[in-house]
Amino acid sequence: PHAMNFTNIVFRSGWFGTLIWLLLFVCSVACFALIIDSFITINHQKIAPTSLVDSVKAAIEQGDLMEAISVCEKSPTPLGRILKTGFLNVQDGFEVVQDAVGVAADLESETLLGRVSYLSVISNVTPMLGLIGTVQGMIYAFFNLGTQAAGAAQSAMLAVNISHGLWATAVGLGVSVPASILFYFFKNRTMRIILGMEALTLDIIKSLRGAEVVEEGAAE
Repeated sequence: PHAMNFTNIVFRSGWFGTLIWLLLFVCSVACFALIIDSFITINHQKIAPTSLVDSVKAAIEQGDLMEAISVCEKSPTPLGRILKTGFLNVQDGFEVVQDAVGVAADLESETLLGRVSYLSVISNVTPMLGLIGTVQGMIYAFFNLGTQAAGAAQSAMLAVNISHGLWATAVGLGVSVPASILFYFFKNRTMRIILGMEALTLDIIKSLRGAEVVEEGAAE
């Protein structure tokens, strides 16, 4: 009889099966690390800190565009870079500002989603790895069915091989489902934050266009 424990399932699946389990383990660890990283980095206060917004608005209320740009340069955040892009294009007209801010927002979105996109890769790969493990288990099962004499031992070995194979699929799906759900969760959160920053930047530009253009021109 074969004890049904994880070590037995992994190491009785042959060298190829063990390799599949190793890849599933690596994907599981990577998935966990990416989830933790995304919860930390895709955070509204880290991407668009309130202190930056308050400092920029204070500078704008004083009609000091150069100070607003300086504040953005001191804040290496996505919002800081988007605001700076908008301020640097004020003199070229609001349509140019809209285009520049849109491009800057797209770049920041791509950067933020760069690592998150690997969750989507993991959610697609792990079921395939599990399926390969299941196919291998089925191959072993039918090989034993054809080479062993009929009887209780043959039936037991058939059941064990199929069970080992199905465990691979179960683990693959167990990693894939949360990875897929959290990928779309973080993607939607990122898009909401980016759109909010884009709208905030354009609103600030609208409120300061007249005074700030004069200030930037004077500075030049």
